Amino acid sequence: MINVDDLVDKQTNLVSRRLYVDQEVYEQELEQIFARCWCYLAHESQIPNPGDFVSAYIGEDPVLVVRDSRGKINAFLNTCRHRGMRVCRADQGNAAAFTCTYHGWTYGNDGKLVGVPGYKEYYYEELDMEKWGLVPVAQVDTYKGLIFGTFDPTALSLQKYLGDMAFYLDCFVDRREGGSEILGGTHKWIMDSNWKFAADNFQGDGYHVPVTHISAIRVGFSGSVRRPNNYFGRSLGAYTGNGHGLNFRREPFEYTAGVLNDYMNDILPNMEERLGALRAREITPINGTLFPNMSFLGSPSHATIRVWHPRGPDKVEAWSWCIVDKNAPPEVKEATRLGSQRIQAGPAATFEQDDGENWGMCTASSRGVVSQQFPLNYQLRPAPDRFDEELPGVISDSPSERNQRGFYEYWAEMMACRPWR
Repeated sequence: MINVDDLVDKQTNLVSRRLYVDQEVYEQELEQIFARCWCYLAHESQIPNPGDFVSAYIGEDPVLVVRDSRGKINAFLNTCRHRGMRVCRADQGNAAAFTCTYHGWTYGNDGKLVGVPGYKEYYYEELDMEKWGLVPVAQVDTYKGLIFGTFDPTALSLQKYLGDMAFYLDCFVDRREGGSEILGGTHKWIMDSNWKFAADNFQGDGYHVPVTHISAIRVGFSGSVRRPNNYFGRSLGAYTGNGHGLNFRREPFEYTAGVLNDYMNDILPNMEERLGALRAREITPINGTLFPNMSFLGSPSHATIRVWHPRGPDKVEAWSWCIVDKNAPPEVKEATRLGSQRIQAGPAATFEQDDGENWGMCTASSRGVVSQQFPLNYQLRPAPDRFDEELPGVISDSPSERNQRGFYEYWAEMMACRPWR
């Protein structure tokens, strides 16, 4: 096992470039991080009816998320127990059963093996059908419509794993009755980047915005009416533990689309009732990451959630969805959808193109023998941790790299296979 203390220096806040290009590091990540942590799988709104399913991943393991005929949400390895063929090759749909197209083994939407060709003639009825069902994800749970799973039966409960991040998540997934829903389908694209560059960026990297995205900001694609020279405003960071972090604004947010301003004012009383005055009136999540690889944009002008699926040390497959209030009127949902498409919901969005180019080049430049002798610097605002009586987490002024330091410290902790705490 790799000695991660040689890769993440907590004293100097330096990170080795091996994290982003080394095959051995990557394989240990699949085992120690993705096979143990809670990973985002889907949203309940994608599988509202019995038999509904969506395909997902935990690390490189394909997963089938399905609401069975009794209405229970389950998740299984999407691989036949006979030869390993995927039992479901569709992205989503509705099915009472799943039949492997290789040899025809059939599984119910509760994961049980219900049919085997030649069960009498070839297996002489001796195959234990109860033993050979689909492999279940060890724990599956939901939070405000977000479905997560972990292969580790000893992992913390989802609520404990989310910890203080739930305080901020509520501000855009549960701000009014009905909660949230996914709008439209899934954007998918592959980048020549290590997955951590993307997760790190969404963790709360406000530092890059006025440089990387300055062109998009100047032409009005940032989603707010703020000018570039006041981009940060009262932007803050919060590291909430377990590798999770976000940037947020501690002030009311303004949007270029008038319909969104009107809508947010209209639902303010309901938000206060559900979330309290502080979260309703002062906190707007900007962007964040739930360790290891789920990220989000919380502004109603371009609200999205996404997952960075690892595809090797130098490849990541991004999946992105637009998320809206379920009970929002059609014109508000459409404004959010259009804003997401324009700003950061897919590979053609303005901010997304900027980021993908950066992450790809950061990965490529880390492959060199000489480059790897020089670690990356995460020393921005290394001030002592500070706390706010009203706000959970370790609070930092933006721009800061406090959240990223927490991300890599937790990465090192999981990679070392230390006990859950």
